[in-house]
Amino acid sequence: MEHSFWHSKWESNQIGFHEPQGNALLLAHASTLLQPANPRVFVPLCGKSKDVGWLASKGCEVIGAELSALAITQLFDELNITPKVTELKHTTLYQGLNITVFQGDIFSLSANDIGNITGVYDRAALVALPQSLRERYSAHIRAITDNAPQLLITFEYDQTQLPGPPFCVSESMVSSLYNDYYEIALLSATTLEGGLKGKVDATNLAFHLIPRL
Repeated sequence: MEHSFWHSKWESNQIGFHEPQGNALLLAHASTLLQPANPRVFVPLCGKSKDVGWLASKGCEVIGAELSALAITQLFDELNITPKVTELKHTTLYQGLNITVFQGDIFSLSANDIGNITGVYDRAALVALPQSLRERYSAHIRAITDNAPQLLITFEYDQTQLPGPPFCVSESMVSSLYNDYYEIALLSATTLEGGLKGKVDATNLAFHLIPRL
């Protein structure tokens, strides 16, 4: 997607993808991210997700990446945190308590930028990207997190009935992107009450991606 698409969504407050109460599947499957000592969880395309604050409240150091500076400002405002803002060559860094968010193009981030990661929480990133970008994205996340385990949440629905985003990312698509690198455990498949955006029947899928040895 073009950067301007997402900037315009935030500027016009068209953020139907934002979950004001946080994500129920994160609460159900949080143990996949919280088990290691001193967890450092990477949240790609984090927006102003309530999940960031929830993970931080559970003792995680949360590392986020987000294109929109407005979303990041709102994230910290809603957490009542005044972040330290640092301009770097290829990104702007927002830091407050145990939350760090990189503002800019996620593809510009490196492993050196984000440091050691014990888990990835992907609720809104893979499903935000068209199919043409998913292989590049999944490879990039693997590279910068050193194949860290992932809690991946997607939607499965009839893409012909709704253009997206969020896009349909089926179990078979997840397998095609990740099976060479991870054991894939389907944790749950839940019918989305009221459908996706109230327009199409959909299933919410949660996967645990476990690195292959």
